[in-house]
Parts: sequence; C-alpha cells; structure tokens
Amino acid sequence: MENVLKYYEFSEFIKDNSEAFSNNEIAYTELNETHYLIFEKEKHQYNLYVSKYSSKSQIGKEKPEILEILVENYDKSIPAHRLAITQYLK
Repeated sequence: MENVLKYYEFSEFIKDNSEAFSNNEIAYTELNETHYLIFEKEKHQYNLYVSKYSSKSQIGKEKPEILEILVENYDKSIPAHRLAITQYLK
C-alpha cells in the first residue's frame, strides 16, 4: 500500500477529527483546488473516497461538502481498484 500512496503523491496519514471518517487516519491527494481523493485507514483495510472541501486546510478538521466512497477494502492487485484511482488522476 505504501507504494500506491507514494506513486499517487498522497499525504502522510493524519488523524481525522471531523468525524466524517470515524476518527480514523486519512491520507489525501489533490485533484484540483476543491476535490481530493482520500484513503481512510480502518484497522487493516483502506477505503478510497472522492471528496470536496472548500480548502485543503479543512481536510481532517471539517466534514466534506461531498463524500463518495469509490472502493471499500482497497486491494492494489485488483484492476478495478487501481482503475478507481487512475480515472481521477489522469
């Protein structure tokens, strides 16, 4: 999973204090100035979301304006899971 996070330039994991991610740790990468892909680390699995915030500084602090789950229990060996990221980061 570490390679996926590095390759797509996700941030370091931070604690979510917004309660949008059940106070789990999250890492994000920027799609544009208001939209982000977010990995939520939930015990031993990772969930991938697309989200909208009015600014990057709100991530992990405020609930997102839009939050949609793309992949539950992300597995980089599954092509459809990899496609979920690449469709946004082309």
